[in-house]
Amino acid sequence: MAHTETELAQILRSGPFHLALRTALAVRGLPLQRVQHHLAHRGIKVGVTSLCYWQQGARRPQRPESLKAVRALEELLRLPGESLIRLLGEPAGDGAGPVRPAARPYRSLLEVSGAVEQLIAELEAPADGGLHTVGHQERVRIGAGRELVGRESQQVVRAHRDGVDRYLAIHHGDPGCDPARVVVRAGENCRTGRVRRHGDTGVVVAELLFDARLRAGDTYLFGYRFEDGTGGVSGEYVRGFSFAGGQYVLQVRFHEDALPVRCRRFARSAAGAPRAGRGDLTLSGRHRTVHFVEPEVRPGILGIDWDWE
Repeated sequence: MAHTETELAQILRSGPFHLALRTALAVRGLPLQRVQHHLAHRGIKVGVTSLCYWQQGARRPQRPESLKAVRALEELLRLPGESLIRLLGEPAGDGAGPVRPAARPYRSLLEVSGAVEQLIAELEAPADGGLHTVGHQERVRIGAGRELVGRESQQVVRAHRDGVDRYLAIHHGDPGCDPARVVVRAGENCRTGRVRRHGDTGVVVAELLFDARLRAGDTYLFGYRFEDGTGGVSGEYVRGFSFAGGQYVLQVRFHEDALPVRCRRFARSAAGAPRAGRGDLTLSGRHRTVHFVEPEVRPGILGIDWDWE
């Protein structure tokens, strides 16, 4: 499938790194052999095999020479400065410092990203779905066994092209999740379409069909929920955003027999980036909930984590 400049700009904002690199190479029409030649002409030695691994997500540039090559790729592919480096979680500077580790193993992040891409491709969906989020309120429930019982969403979206009639909802269960047992429930103004599941990563992608076909500029309100309860002990809930959007509200409700000792909100610019914007959240004694409100979402990851002891 051919990629456009608009899709490239969106993927550069959201990541992951390997998809952004692969898309940039496709848009510029540069085979890896030519890329290697151009880099060598600049005195940067990197093999075609390494470039191939980088764009597939099988390996990640980390050494100073590799990070130097990434910055050269930004110039060669006519990309904004730091656009690829940022997706690696590398701070601006001379590139000699170490890449900060992700909260989860980078390999697992790649596996989940690849699973989502695979399932979305099976549903033949465009990169952005033709929708922008105006507002999203999400409620997460943690059970007596400290497990993710389920989550419920109510969203308002706006179409930016004619003919949009569906939304793809993505669920990523905690380690141990059995996606075959995860149930998708359509709420108001939509119905469940095709559902795809990836057993190795606990990813479920559900197609939610609208009751109307939208025109560009139309807004639409709908709701849905995922019922899980199949994973192990949960320590966080995160929501990824590929595009900028409106307000996002996340609430986590804990069972009265399983209350955490501390809760915090956090943000990450990309899957491999360090956590930032951390702040303690006070658990309501009556309702056993914590929440935060993000007035204007930017591409990246938002979430809440908690300590049990």
